Amino acid sequence: MNDVTLSESFVTASETVNLSLTVAKNWPPDPTDAGIKKDTMQKNKLEKLATERSYPCVTISMNTNRTYPKNQEDINQLEKLMEEAHDHVVNEFGQHEVKLLLEKIDTLDEQIDVNYNLDSLHIFLSNTTTEIVKSLWPTLKDTVSVAENFVVKPLIKDFNRMEEYLILVLSQSDVRLLKAINDSISGEIKDDDFPFKSGDGKQSDSQVGEFFNQIDKALVRLYNKTDMNVVVVCTEKNWSRLMQVADKPSIYYGTISINQNGTPNTTLASEAWKIVEAIQEESRTQAIREMLDAKGEGKVLTDLLEIYVAVSAGRGDLLITHDDYHQAVKMNGQYSFYSVDDLTQPGVIDDITSDLAWDVISKKGRAIFTHSEEFKPLGNIALKLRY
Repeated sequence: MNDVTLSESFVTASETVNLSLTVAKNWPPDPTDAGIKKDTMQKNKLEKLATERSYPCVTISMNTNRTYPKNQEDINQLEKLMEEAHDHVVNEFGQHEVKLLLEKIDTLDEQIDVNYNLDSLHIFLSNTTTEIVKSLWPTLKDTVSVAENFVVKPLIKDFNRMEEYLILVLSQSDVRLLKAINDSISGEIKDDDFPFKSGDGKQSDSQVGEFFNQIDKALVRLYNKTDMNVVVVCTEKNWSRLMQVADKPSIYYGTISINQNGTPNTTLASEAWKIVEAIQEESRTQAIREMLDAKGEGKVLTDLLEIYVAVSAGRGDLLITHDDYHQAVKMNGQYSFYSVDDLTQPGVIDDITSDLAWDVISKKGRAIFTHSEEFKPLGNIALKLRY
């Protein structure tokens, strides 16, 4: 892009702009553009863990604390869960058959620094796998699972809520493009278009309009390569100008109006994340309404076994599960199972809803978890059928 002058278009050092957040009016977009973009590596990790069958697979999930001194409590809780996992494995398999796995369990605390904890911690261990995942979201309760597969429900929730996106910062002196993951900055885009330096002197309205047009075209090119949407940090006037020339308005999540001078990137990211979270919440609300509409058309199943059979056949388009709903089962046929309360029994699937959610996702469907009151008429779990 060529330099153009925007002497009156940006926030100046002396100007104070109160923070305001605006979600783009074009949201939600058309169904062809809808959906939160996923990081490929994250999905690959989820797929690897969800498909592993290596009895025993140990899953430890616990809530954690970000700050001292509360995070010191995490040490004691982790040790308790490690002991529980160790005892469960020994009682079922003895010492020798799973010696490597027991060593992994007993040395877990050496791999985890509680000073870098987020809101929850999820640990996946088998003879061939060691995966430790820190999450921005709390888990329902601290649990230990020993089964033939991992409990990946917490990762599916993260998968649904994790977003990589761009923050376009328009200032008096330059135009920067930051890369963000949720509420954190992961880097800055530096290519033929960004960062862009503006010139000096006053320009005509047509030149200013062309500037925004060039910015938009550069962002569309990047979106086409990366699928990353954009939150824009600018004045309301500049947001309006950008929307007037936007070739594909659906790539823009919204705008933050804030004094950029001296504002740290961490603040920009935390404020941009509020817009993204609002869009994600609206997407979940729309999914529930979609399910309710489909129920009226006779396209929804709420019986757990019927859901299992339909998902296995690839008929699941949308699965919604209440956050508090977990169901342990034991298979007694290819397409039949019964509920169990004793999770220490051999062959027990600790939470069938975790397996169902991944099965739907792996077959190009959607799976979400919710606490919404709007979902209550459907019960604990519901599946919208493709056909």
